[in-house]
Amino acid sequence: MKNLLTGTAPSNYSALGRATLLGSALGFGLLAGSASVAAEEIRVWSGYPELAAFYEHVAEGMKAEYPDLTVTVEAIALREHEKRVALGVTSGESAQVIELATTIAARYLEGGLLNTPPADIQDFVKDPANFTEFFANSASYDGTVYGMPLFRGQSALYYNTDMFAAAGLEGPPKTMAEFDTYADKLTQRDSNGNPTVSGWSMRLSGGGSGIAEKFAINMWQHGGELLIPAGEGLWKSNFASDAGVATLKQYLHNLYETKTVTAEMPADADAFERGQTAMFIRESWVIGDIAAKAPDLNYATATLPVGSIVSTGQLYVKASGDKEAAAWAFVKATQEPDNLLWLLDNVGWLPNRSGLDYSSIVAAKPGFEAYVNFPADYAFFTVPAIGPIDEIQTRSAASLVAAFADPSLAGDDAAIKAFLEGIDTEVNGILDREGLLGE
Repeated sequence: MKNLLTGTAPSNYSALGRATLLGSALGFGLLAGSASVAAEEIRVWSGYPELAAFYEHVAEGMKAEYPDLTVTVEAIALREHEKRVALGVTSGESAQVIELATTIAARYLEGGLLNTPPADIQDFVKDPANFTEFFANSASYDGTVYGMPLFRGQSALYYNTDMFAAAGLEGPPKTMAEFDTYADKLTQRDSNGNPTVSGWSMRLSGGGSGIAEKFAINMWQHGGELLIPAGEGLWKSNFASDAGVATLKQYLHNLYETKTVTAEMPADADAFERGQTAMFIRESWVIGDIAAKAPDLNYATATLPVGSIVSTGQLYVKASGDKEAAAWAFVKATQEPDNLLWLLDNVGWLPNRSGLDYSSIVAAKPGFEAYVNFPADYAFFTVPAIGPIDEIQTRSAASLVAAFADPSLAGDDAAIKAFLEGIDTEVNGILDREGLLGE
């Protein structure tokens, strides 16, 4: 096997299924038909460098059945991956197996640029014993399954238990109001009152659509979504809703009223691992990152007050002939329960397949508890899988960064609403341009 790592390291839905059946009972002849893929070479494109090890692990496990199959893994940073896919798929020069989020895959499925899976793949994905309806729908377009659900990004709160104890706090915040009071108590300041350790690290800067996604997570806790349905297949922007106003108000409250964080402070996982923030919201990959970079850090995870965004990743195929058969064989192999448990245990991304027994992993790594065991009423959402969604999030993120930098907005609900109405106008313009705007 040859592996090439070219990158550098780094709608309302009900709760996902919680079955604890042994996944090994759910196989579907994943490695059947080896003769048809003999002496083939396929490439796998990923937008997450840390997932290269998983794909290599899957390929290694296929060697006994497919001794002449060569798998090349090319994993690069997500934004570069998306650009590479845009060029490769349209030019016919893409990898045979392509990892894509639902929202990004939509544009290629609209154009008929990705392969339709064979019947056994479609049946496997549609089987409720293997995937909840949420994940089957995430891998589908216009009612047809096109991808294999693989992993998901799901958010939870990380908090420094030593800092919580020092601040006299027992357990995580359970409401968004408590997030504010906790952040104030947890913030460490210099002699001039300026924060040196943030109480709550919020996504305030950076490129791409991540800022809007993190805003959406907080907005969900306040009871709203960035886009809401407005007719069959139609949408409208919802930033200036009560939930949107409450969310931006909370950001500005922490920035300029209680001053628990600044845009210039170290942020995200790196800051948490270095003890520069007391709590932040992020996906499960952080657990492995902490183990590697800050193994002595005392921390815990917790579910969010209402629920979480779920961003799904699927595997799609762009190939023909024997290479297509080899590509689908690889895609099937990723679904072996042992491989999926390896993914969680060694990489930290959450498998989408139902029926896996995580008990031994959670016992050894309790940080996963908040991700795989959550309340029955815990609600999940995702952004609509529409062509312009990345443009919508990227452009709204740029506007949000401008709002975060404007202290005059703090505490002024009318000004906040007016600012968010401006985002609604821009987003609705994009939807209108694409024929997706409803009333």
